[in-house]
Amino acid sequence: MSWFIHHVLDHPSASGAGEIALKTAIVYLFLIVGLRVLGKRELGQMSVYDLVMIIVLGNAVQNAMINADNTLVGGFVSAGVLLGLNRIFNVLIERSKRMEHFMVGEPVLLVNNGAVVRGNMRREGVTMEQLHAALREHGMTEVSEARMCVLEVDGTISVVSASTQVLKTRRHYRGLRLP
Repeated sequence: MSWFIHHVLDHPSASGAGEIALKTAIVYLFLIVGLRVLGKRELGQMSVYDLVMIIVLGNAVQNAMINADNTLVGGFVSAGVLLGLNRIFNVLIERSKRMEHFMVGEPVLLVNNGAVVRGNMRREGVTMEQLHAALREHGMTEVSEARMCVLEVDGTISVVSASTQVLKTRRHYRGLRLP
């Protein structure tokens, strides 16, 4: 029983747990900012290389978060900080339009009435090949067939056909925003 308690339920000191929590928070914030800087398109279009990058990234930052501490409680502290920070960011995003804009971003117009908005495409890192792929997914072969193409906040490209009727609605009041 003593072996079980010593080896399985081992834990870091209080200062060691605090160090793990602080390092985990710093790594989390660094990764959030880094992934946000990459742009929407990088997050929306996951390839095999992106999956490998995420796996390797997780392994790389694990050592930075908990050092040589391989205790069960040390892992719980790190995981708890990650879950807590994630929950805090989700609540802030729900309650603050400014935080939502900063963390999530806004949709970006890539094509307007059949004309490519090259500045937006360049800024968001969207290539013409990616735009043409989105058009083909919607049954179009030319940019001129699209009324608009929008890079959504999740990295996907929405396409509205030029032949689609656009319905205009009144702008909703911010206070009446519904899910």
